[in-house]
Amino acid sequence: MASNKKDGGWKKFVYNSEKGELLGRTGGSWFKIILFYVIFYGCLAGIFIGTIQALLLTLSNYKPTWQDRVAPPGLTHTPRPDKGEVTFNLNDIATYLPYTAALKEFLAKYDDENQRDQMKFEDCGEEPAEYKDRGDLESDVGVRKACRFSRALLGPCSGIEDREFGFKEGKPCIIVKLNRIVNFRPRPPISNDSIPEEVQPKVQPNVIPIYCSNKKEEDAGKIGEIKYYGIGGGFPLQYYPYYGKLLHPQYLQPLVALQFTNLTFNSELRIECTVFGTNIKYSEKDRYQGRFDIKILVNNL
Repeated sequence: MASNKKDGGWKKFVYNSEKGELLGRTGGSWFKIILFYVIFYGCLAGIFIGTIQALLLTLSNYKPTWQDRVAPPGLTHTPRPDKGEVTFNLNDIATYLPYTAALKEFLAKYDDENQRDQMKFEDCGEEPAEYKDRGDLESDVGVRKACRFSRALLGPCSGIEDREFGFKEGKPCIIVKLNRIVNFRPRPPISNDSIPEEVQPKVQPNVIPIYCSNKKEEDAGKIGEIKYYGIGGGFPLQYYPYYGKLLHPQYLQPLVALQFTNLTFNSELRIECTVFGTNIKYSEKDRYQGRFDIKILVNNL
C-alpha cells in the first residue's frame, strides 16, 4: 500500500487531474512564465544585436579603424622550407625539386598573360617612381587597378629561361616580398647616416632597399656575390599603398630576386636579409619583421 501511495504521489506531481496542474503549475501559470522568459531573453537578444550593429556602424569595410599598433611589414621569401633551411645536392634533382616547384607556383600569377586585362591592370613603369595615388580608401572610385609586375624583371631568377632557377648550377635564387598592409606607405631612408655603410650604395629615390650578408662572422667570404633583380633592386614605391582585398583584388606585390652566384659548397651558410626604411622597424620576437635569415647548404659530393 505504501508503494502504491508513493507512486501515486509521483504521478500526481507530474499531472494532477484534480487541479489541472502539470509539474505543479496550471496552464495559465505555465503560459505566464513562458511568456516572461520569451520577452526577457528576446530583450537580451535585442540588446546584444543592437550593440553589435552599433559597433559595425563604426567600422569600415575598406579601411582599418585603428592602425596605431600594426607592426611594420614582414619580409618573407619563397621557397620557404621548414626551419628556414635550403639544403640540396647538385647531383640529385629530387633534393631541389620542391624548391623549384614552390617558385614556379608562386610566380604563376606574375605571368604576363594573367595581367593583360586593361580594366584590372595598368603599367606603372620599370623604373622606381613615387607612390601611386588611387584615391581615398572610402571614396567612390571603387575597385582600383593594380600595377603590372612582369616576372621577366627578375632576370635569370624569373624561371622563364632557367626552369631550375639556378639550383642545377649551385647558384640558387630566392624570391623576396614585403607582406601586405592596407594603406601602408613604406618610406625610404632619409639619409645614409641612418643605415649601415655597406647598404649606402643601394640607396636611391623611390626604392626601399634590401641588403643581404653573412649572419655569422665565420661565414664572411664564403657567400660570394649576391645579385639583386627587380625594379631598382628593391621595392619601388609606385606599388604602394595597397587598398585591401575588396578594392585591390588583383594587387601584385613588387618582388626582388636574390641569386647567390658563388656560394661555398658543402658548408652551411647563414644569410640575413634586411630592408631599410624610416618606418620599418625590427623585432627580436619576430624573425620576419623587416628581415629574415636563411640557411643554405649546397652539396656537390
